[in-house]
This record gives sequence, C-alpha cells and structure tokens, in this order.
Amino acid sequence: MSAHSDFPTRDSRSLPRALSRRRVLSTFATAAAAGPVLAACSAPSSGTSDKKAAPSALASAPSKPVTLNILDVAGNLALTQPIIDAFKAKHPEIVAKVTTSTGTAPELAPKVQAQQQAGNVQIQLVLSGTDGLAAGIQKGLWYDLKPYYDRFLPGLMANYQPAAASMAALAQDQGVELVWYPSGPLLEYDPAKLHTPPTTTDALLDWAKANPGKFQYAQPRNSGPGRTFLMGLPYLLKDSDPTDPTNGWSRTWAYLTELNKYAAQYPSKTSATMTNLAQGTVHLLATTTGWYINPRALGTVPKSMTVAKFDNLTWVSDAQFAIIPKGVSNDELVAALRLIAFMLTPEEQAVTYDKGYFYPGPAVKDVSLSQAPASSQAVMAKYGDSRFDGWIKDNPIKNSLPATAQVTAFDLWDKKIGSTK
Repeated sequence: MSAHSDFPTRDSRSLPRALSRRRVLSTFATAAAAGPVLAACSAPSSGTSDKKAAPSALASAPSKPVTLNILDVAGNLALTQPIIDAFKAKHPEIVAKVTTSTGTAPELAPKVQAQQQAGNVQIQLVLSGTDGLAAGIQKGLWYDLKPYYDRFLPGLMANYQPAAASMAALAQDQGVELVWYPSGPLLEYDPAKLHTPPTTTDALLDWAKANPGKFQYAQPRNSGPGRTFLMGLPYLLKDSDPTDPTNGWSRTWAYLTELNKYAAQYPSKTSATMTNLAQGTVHLLATTTGWYINPRALGTVPKSMTVAKFDNLTWVSDAQFAIIPKGVSNDELVAALRLIAFMLTPEEQAVTYDKGYFYPGPAVKDVSLSQAPASSQAVMAKYGDSRFDGWIKDNPIKNSLPATAQVTAFDLWDKKIGSTK
C-alpha cells in the first residue's frame, strides 16, 4: 500500500522518471445507450457530511466543457498522463482544462472528506491503489459507479483479463481498475557476484546465511517489492491461510525472523535497494516485474543485472484505480466517466506498457505489446525478460491482500522484524 504509495508501488517520487509524451491516435468507444441510468443506493456514509445523492440519470456529455482536477496518490500518472493528454486534445467539447497533482494515500481521505464537509469538492478524479481506495470506501467518500456502467462502461468486467477482473472486484464498484500487473515476488541479482540464484525459500535462507548482509528488501509498508515479498511468502511456505497475517502466517513469521539474522538493513524505499545493488553493497534483493525492468531502463541499475523466480511461484498481483468523489457536479461526473472509458479502450491501454514500470500494465484483455508505442516496444526489447510472459501464464496469480489486512501485515512486520534490526 502506499502510505507511501502502493501500486506497483514503486517509490515514484523518490526514483525520478520522465513522463513520456506520446502522440496517441485512438478511437473513443463509449456506449450511446439512450435511456436514463438508475442509480442504486450507495452504502451509508460513515465519515463524510456530504449529503448529495448520486444522480439518477446522466447525459452522455456535459452541458459545457469542464475542468477536471486529478489527484494521483499511486504514481499512476507515469502510465496514464499521455492518455489524459490525448483525451483532452481529442475532446475539447468535454474538458476545457485538466490539472494533475500528486499526494500520498494517507492524505487522500482526509483531504476529500474536508472538501465534502465544506461543500466544495475540488477533486473530480482520483488515481489510487487499494490503500486510498479502501480508506475512502470506509468513510463513504466515493460514488458507487455501477449504475453508470451500462451507459459509459458497457461490458466492463467482461473486458478485463481474468486476473485483472479479480482485482477489480476489490473496488466494490467504487473505483474502476485502470492498470494491472502480476508484480512478484521475484529475485534480482548481480550475476557477477552470484552465479546460481536461489529458487526456493530454503535456498534463499541458506544463501543469506552464507552471505550475511548481501540480501535485502525494503520495508513492506513503503515498498512494492517488499510488500509483494511479504505477501508472497505465505504461498511459497504453504502457510495455513495466506490471507490472514494474524492467524495464518506462522511459517512466514518464523521464516522472516530467521532470515532477519542475515539480511541487510531494511531501507524505507525500494530505490535504496536498487542503488545498493548497483553499487555492489548487496548482491541479491526482492523485486517485481516493473522494478526489474524500469530502473534498468532508466539507468539506475546496470542492464547486466538479472532476475529469477521461485520454483513454486504464486504471483501476488497489484492494480490501480480511477475513483470519483461524491459531491462533484453532474457535468464533472460525466466528464470523468468519459475519460475513464477512454482510458480503457485497447488503443489507450497499450500505452500503459510504458517503460515497464507496471509490466505488463493493461488491465483489459487482448492488448499485446505489439500494439504499444514504439518507445515501449524498444524498452521491452532491450530491458525486458522474455521469460516473464511464460512465468505469468504458467504460475497461479492471487490478489494482494485487501487494504485492512495489508496494514495488519505491515504492523506485524514492523513489530516482529523491522524493529529488531
């Protein structure tokens, strides 16, 4: 989760990256259903004073072009900024202006709630991982978007890849999944220092014992690879309940306690582990598909570093979502929905291959790398790993823990592992 910015949860603000400005030529597929859309009753708000009911019917376009203020608390703009730019250029009749800003997931709910209580909602669209999404669901801050699917997002769930559809369900229809990736856990290493990487948890522990201080992962609370390593271990170790960090992770906590004796210090950011690998301070670390490809493409990590998977890998997937706060005007709601629909067209989904940051990236099915911009294809050809697609196809994929369970897992890790080093 991010507290810090979850998904993929790259430390997007601590590892600088230029947002590529790609010319995106695409078609806009939005349903033109004629009838009004009836709004279902949303869950009672537990924390916001916003009393505005969800509109029962929406036009297919705003009455006049609107300004969309977009807040990103997940690093998602690294993937979607070119799509947003393309939408604005293609649809001046819908949006007159788009502004973007970034923040952290813990800041999101208080900020939106304060605006709602003041009757002055200034954020029309939020880009978030499961952390910010869940916090707002708990407080009743987001619109239930299901009543608008038929008009604006027909066949939404059927259009997702199966694993992406599973993650989409975590949003409870209060967010629309934009991007998805299987994440990890994977191991990245320097082949000049480590010729045969460990591929089992026992082998990893043995290697760490023989090479103290040379294996590293970042604090799970603020690291995608750290979090994915933590959530993936219960599957690797065949724990009693991989979804219950309190009662179902006895093997995981025992393993991490033993590994802790030999692991390097736990940095607060993934980027620090990448720097340590590049400088030779550590030789082996926890990574994900995106964290393996993107830092090498950016030159943060030498291209010579390579990646390995566990023999009995179970992928732990991640996703990012578009969310609309309660209290936006009807015109703003329509414009935000039209933008979300545009972001989910296959042509625009292909843009999310990006520079490997969320590899593969597309949440909808049948979007291949061959459809991605040439710059993305070039990055994958040079810095990707041809084994990834086979690994994704041949190994099971599980959802990441729901936000509340993730927080519990982070708290337990801090207490049992992090605080002891």
